[in-house]
Amino acid sequence: MNRPSFLRGVASAAIVAALLSPASSFAAKGDHDPAPKRAWSFDGPLGHFDLASVQRGYAVYAQVCSNCHGMEHVYFGDLRGMGLNDHQAEAVAESHTVPDGVEGKTRPATLDDAFPTPPVARGLTPGAVIPPDQSRLAVVYPGGPDRIYALLTGYGPPPAGVTEAKDTFYNRFALGRTIAMPPPLHDGSVVYADGTQATLDQEAQDVTTFLAWVAQPHLDERRRVGVRVTLYLLFLGCLLFILKRRVWSNVH
Repeated sequence: MNRPSFLRGVASAAIVAALLSPASSFAAKGDHDPAPKRAWSFDGPLGHFDLASVQRGYAVYAQVCSNCHGMEHVYFGDLRGMGLNDHQAEAVAESHTVPDGVEGKTRPATLDDAFPTPPVARGLTPGAVIPPDQSRLAVVYPGGPDRIYALLTGYGPPPAGVTEAKDTFYNRFALGRTIAMPPPLHDGSVVYADGTQATLDQEAQDVTTFLAWVAQPHLDERRRVGVRVTLYLLFLGCLLFILKRRVWSNVH
């Protein structure tokens, strides 16, 4: 693990951990800008996940966030749901090691294994803030995807007359508009396999989409089932209405 990637991971972990702590929860009242509403492809009853964006978001997670964040409720086999075939998912799994049940022993992960939790997330790094697991972050995080994206892109110089406290950074979407951790993402933070330009906005959008997919990987299928059930009920309702008209036509 190279040092720049580790530092970016620590920054990402600490930002989210700080925001989820009781002292800085989004549910608490504080002085900050509301997160703008964004148009996500997965919004609405007919929404769906952009799997290309989900895959790019996984690249952001793998290259930045995974240094500190775990996803203990996500299995490598689940990656097939974002468009990877068995061979690709197995290659991702085999690039990770997991405990093999014997103290101190490890083995390559398989599709049946969950993503490993890094030491800092297990509380094994002295003095470090324990970063939250990202498995369900997008659904439990106050403000949801809009707030995650806003925070990741909300860093900037403070307005005139505003003085930052020592070792804090101005972020208009953070509680009190300051946060102790540096920006985790910037232009060129990651390398996208599909050649997409890795701008800050693109990285933030993709990793937010990935976190939303991880939190609800079966959302698209549930919506498809819901649409089919709705159409079936409408069809059945029409048949019953026609049947009623015919039966009662003889009475009248």
